[in-house]
Amino acid sequence: MTLPELQAAACPDSSQVRPSGTITRGAVLALDLGTSTGWALQSPDGQITTGTVSLKHTRYDGGGMRYLRFRRWLEQLDIDAGPIEVIFFEEVRRHAGTDAAHVYGGLLGTLTAWCEEHLVAYQGVPVGTIKRFITGKGNADKAVVIAAVQAKGFAPADDNEADAIAILLWAIETRGGVK
Repeated sequence: MTLPELQAAACPDSSQVRPSGTITRGAVLALDLGTSTGWALQSPDGQITTGTVSLKHTRYDGGGMRYLRFRRWLEQLDIDAGPIEVIFFEEVRRHAGTDAAHVYGGLLGTLTAWCEEHLVAYQGVPVGTIKRFITGKGNADKAVVIAAVQAKGFAPADDNEADAIAILLWAIETRGGVK
């Protein structure tokens, strides 16, 4: 089976499949998933851009609107700064509350489905791995993580952006954990 045939079988709507051809290095995206999602992106030319995107719903939104907004945001980022080659995200195993767990699960499902559909590699990075990399302690609190990221020359607006920056720096330095 040829690559186009494999792509068509994996994604029947072939309009969503990237054309085969020259392989170019794409952008690397790091995400801290949540209602306020932190992100950090290294463009193909090496420039790093960071920020947060609010996925808070309004009282007029249906239950799935935050996930549609997240998907549209990913699609626009892929167009503007992409193509996105790989996405690293904070892999959370424990949440403080049920609502946070539900939001994380929905965003993770949306993210992984988008990545599969667009043939983008993705990898979760455990919270302890991120904290240990950036601070030296796997159980560092938010303030210590923010300070460590600031010491690397960044100015995160909050802990979500700081976590995304730490994930991106980890991915760049460790090549995604592959040495």
